[in-house]
Formats: sequence, C-alpha cells, structure tokens
Amino acid sequence: RLVGRSLRAVVDLEALGERQITIDCDVIQADGGTRTAAITGGFVALKECIGWMKMRGMVTDAVLKDNVAAISCGIHQGVAVLDLDYAEDSTAETDANFVLTGKGGIVEIQGTAEGEPFSEAQFGELMALARKGIAQLVDLQNLAV
Repeated sequence: RLVGRSLRAVVDLEALGERQITIDCDVIQADGGTRTAAITGGFVALKECIGWMKMRGMVTDAVLKDNVAAISCGIHQGVAVLDLDYAEDSTAETDANFVLTGKGGIVEIQGTAEGEPFSEAQFGELMALARKGIAQLVDLQNLAV
C-alpha cells in the first residue's frame, strides 16, 4: 500500500482518466530499504509508462505532477546516517523512512525509536539528510527517463 500511495501522490488522477496502471515492484538486490527502493524505482517505471501513453495520445503532459522518491535514514551509534545498510539498520537507535516529492513535498514519514526516544533536533538532522538524498535520487530518476 505504501508504494501505491506514494506513486498516486504525484499523479493527477483526473488527467489520467479511467485508466489503471499496475506497477509490480520486485527488489532483486537491496541492503535494507527495500520499500524505499520499490518507491524510487516504481516511479521510474511509472514515468516510462506515462511517456508511452503520451506518445500514443492517450494522456497529456499534465498527468505527472512531480517526481517521488524514498530513502531511509537513521541514527547509528549516535550519528545521523543516510541510506542505512543492513548492518547499520539492524543496530540503529532510530530508523526512519522518508517519501518526498522532487519539489520537497512530504508524502510520508515513518520513524521509530528502537530504544530511547529521539529528539526533535535529531529528527531535523534526519529530515535534512533525507532531503539531500532524495534530491540525488530525483536527479538519477530524471537521468533514467
């Protein structure tokens, strides 16, 4: 459901019309962050599909409102870390997933303290890291399609 919600957040459903697009996400290789990889890669597939539909006159440019991507962040050994690998994720004090649009809009944030609660300042660090990582992912998405 998270992948679908994330992708729908950047689609003008009215402009899409009475159509259904199925994005099947199989993450072949990921070191933690499989849901975030599915969202980021799923958007690339969606953008390709919309491009195919545009070439056939089925939709206009207005269907996609923005990019969407997702990334994990966490606090590991007291330090905010972007895109935790499995070893970091399994021992992190805090684990969070951020789904943001290319323009910086927030689609979803999920954060969990694995032991001690984390502070608002630490959350701010994670948010800043996530924005930086998402900007890089959006650039890569745009290079791909």
